[in-house]
Amino acid sequence: QVQLVESGGGLVQAGGSLRLSCAASGRTFSILGMGWFRQAPGKEREFVAAISMSGGRTYYADSVKGRFTISRDNAKNTVYLQMNSLKPDDTAVYYCAAGRLEYVFPGADPADFGSWGQGTQVTVSS
Repeated sequence: QVQLVESGGGLVQAGGSLRLSCAASGRTFSILGMGWFRQAPGKEREFVAAISMSGGRTYYADSVKGRFTISRDNAKNTVYLQMNSLKPDDTAVYYCAAGRLEYVFPGADPADFGSWGQGTQVTVSS
């Protein structure tokens, strides 16, 4: 099993930046890819970004491309999401997730991910 803990959420004004972190523990050697998702009130969980743990390939939702950057530090078993030029529409609970054993990058369906963090709130004020 893989355990994930997110941190770094908070309140920021539109145009500002935040960096989210996701620390993984447990069977981290089995992780092929990691992703970030978000869920706003009354909406379905949506894909934000994914990264392959070997090679560091990245993939983004169109809504965040050019503003968000996903990265990883394999030595620390940590994945980051740098969020710049934040908009009120980015307000949501952000979750990190670890791909299932059979994960194939750049899977972006929540069903491709088997372990999830508890989520961290990001609020962008206008």
